[in-house]
Parts: sequence; structure tokens; C-alpha cells
Amino acid sequence: MTVSIARRTGLRAVVAVAASACLLAGCSTTGGTDTGSTGSAGGGTYTIWDPYPQFDDGADWVKLLQKCGTDAGVTVKRTAYDTSDLTNKALLAAQQSNSPDVLIVDNPVVSTLADAGVLTTTEEMKVDTAAISPNLLAAGQIGGKTYGIPIGANTLALYYNKAVLTAAGVDPATIKDWASLTAALNKVKATGKKGITFSAIGTEEGSFQFLPWFWGSGANLTKLDSPEGVSALTLWTDWLKNGLAPNSVIGNTQTTSWQEFATGQFAFAENGTWQLGNAKKAGFDYGIIPIPSKAGGTAPAPTGGEFVTAPVQKDTGRYATTQKLIACLSSADNAYTTDTTLSYIAATDAVQTKQVAANAELKVWVEAVKAAKGRTSDNLGTKYPKISQPLWTGFQAALSGGKSPQDAFTAAQSTAAAATK
Repeated sequence: MTVSIARRTGLRAVVAVAASACLLAGCSTTGGTDTGSTGSAGGGTYTIWDPYPQFDDGADWVKLLQKCGTDAGVTVKRTAYDTSDLTNKALLAAQQSNSPDVLIVDNPVVSTLADAGVLTTTEEMKVDTAAISPNLLAAGQIGGKTYGIPIGANTLALYYNKAVLTAAGVDPATIKDWASLTAALNKVKATGKKGITFSAIGTEEGSFQFLPWFWGSGANLTKLDSPEGVSALTLWTDWLKNGLAPNSVIGNTQTTSWQEFATGQFAFAENGTWQLGNAKKAGFDYGIIPIPSKAGGTAPAPTGGEFVTAPVQKDTGRYATTQKLIACLSSADNAYTTDTTLSYIAATDAVQTKQVAANAELKVWVEAVKAAKGRTSDNLGTKYPKISQPLWTGFQAALSGGKSPQDAFTAAQSTAAAATK
């Protein structure tokens, strides 16, 4: 398979506008060294690029890559990049016909690379996706085709301070919807403690944290100013007006929001699976509940996590070995080890069950992941970033008091509609 002239023209355009901002908080900030695809079909060296520069050559992750290469009869040359840099590196490599054989990227990036003609489909690569949870796989789908396979997922839930809730007479098991959550926050405030902290910063990180409330209202990203969408923003603005959430959320990242929760003064913090290690070090008893939908049940939270993809190669004879590498990386045993290392929830029911059996604390996270959805799902694909920016601009305007929730999202919808025509 070769990249057509039309595809290459599209690549140049995408390279010119590729976002350098990381699409999910918690990604690493150190880079790697450039390397291209070398070797020949049926042997030699196969290249793998990943967004995990925190793992050196002695890490279990790198040893797994090397083992998968050995099992496939090839040598693996691995390069790690910061997540925000990896997208541009992948686009440039494709433009130069020098793509890696296997590319592991943050799930919202998959549609960008697929739209640019960088990636093969799972059908072309004969990758079996039957066991993958459909809601997780959807993050790698565009135009009815699937581009890659999720390595696992993380998402958001509500951490709570047991002592704070007990003192307020709140049973976390009774929190099933927005009304019961707000009632709990009011009880906590009455004791002199603080209600809930989250990240509402004007970046993708803020959108990531707003989406459970937005989707939990029944709203759709194609209509930001729907009554449902406005109700989600009203929930947040009312919390600030009534002192149930601090004004600091306007500038909070997920890290600074967690630091607020770690003071022991807050009842709740919206945060992700990646904080489990920090929760154990917080010095107080905590619990976790799913983020509730407006009318009850678990809200769909956005998925974080990476996809294992196969870029287009001039030498299509390499694909047979690439398929073996992907199958090895996504096998049940290897997925369990990798997802445990990354604090991810697995992408298949079987491995999720194994995770919960080993660590009962993960049960609530499995529930959250089962209800979650990709930011580029609903066939939004490359339209998502053009919607996310007006979204965070809108909730920032409302939270700061500059506009009403309705006016803020009316303006946001106008901007998003013009950008996605």
C-alpha cells in the first residue's frame, strides 16, 4: 500500500495545524530521539514509537516490546516521545515515508492520523477486535472504519474523604444523581468543610473534566447550547455561587485540584485512576463513587488511554510481522501487565474481571470505564478539538461571571458550528 498524492497533500495541511498541546493531563514531558523504520519483511528491525518516556530500557514495558519482537522473529527498536510531540512526529514521518511499524498514540489522536491517511485499518491488518469493549473501540473509529486497538483506558470518578462525609452525616451510597450530590455538598458546607474540587481550566484538561456532567445531562457535543448542556454548566456555576466548590477550579489543573483534595478539607474531588497511588498516600481514609448522571446512574466520562496502531508502509510485506507484534501487545496476559503498570482499566471484559479479582478497589473504575465514551466518538473524529475549545471558552466565561450559562454556550455553539462546517 502506498500513500497517494492526495493523502500526502492532506498530510502537509495536517502537519501545519497539528496541535502541540497534550490532550490528556498526566502525560509525560520528556522526549525521545528520532528513529525511522528499518529492516525488511520477515526479519530485521521493526520500530515502535510510544508516549511513555518515563519507562527506560530496563522497564517491564520495554522488556515486553522486546519479547514481542523476539517471538515474531525480529528485533524491536523502540523510541519514546512526549504525547504532545508524538502526533507531529508521526505526521512528519508519514510525509517522509518513514513511519514506524507500530505507533502507540493517545486515543483522540487516532482520528487525526486516520484522516490524514497515516494509519491502516484493523481490517487491513487482520487485527481481531471482537473482544474489545465497543465504547472503547469507538474512540478509534471514523467513517465506519477502525484504526487500531485500545491498550486500555483511564477515566474519571469522584474520590471522597470518608471522615468529612461521616461528620456531615452523608452516606456516599445515597449519591445517585445531581440532586443528591448537591444536597451532600450542602451538608458538608454546614459543618465548615469544603464541598467539591475539580479542574475547569481553559484547556483540553478542563473539557475532559466537564464532559461527564455535560454528557450526564443528556447533551450532545454537536449542540452545546441545548437545554441539557446549559443545565450542566448551571450545575457548575451554582456550585461556585453557593460556595460548594472553590473559585480556584477556574485555574485548576487535575494536579492542583488533587492537591486541594489532599489537604483533607474537601468532601469530593473529580479525578482519575492515575491518582490511586496518591490517594493511598493522602493520610486519610477515602472512597470512590462513579460520577452521577443528572437523572441517576453513572455518567459517561471521557476515556483516556492509548491505541496501538499500524501506520501505512510502502513495503506492505511488513504487515504480517506488524500484526504479530500488535497481537502480542494486546494479548490478555500482556494487557493485564501493561494496564496494571499504567493504572489503566483493560479494554476487554475478561481482563477487567482479572483486575478486579486482584484489586477490589478497581471495581468502581471498571464500572466507570464501561459507561465511558471517547471524545472523538459519535463519528466526531477531527471535529472534536474544534468543539472542545469553544466548550472550555464557554464554561470559563460562565464560571468567571462574565456570561450566563445560556449566553456562554450560545456563543460557544456559534463558534463550534462555524469551525466544523
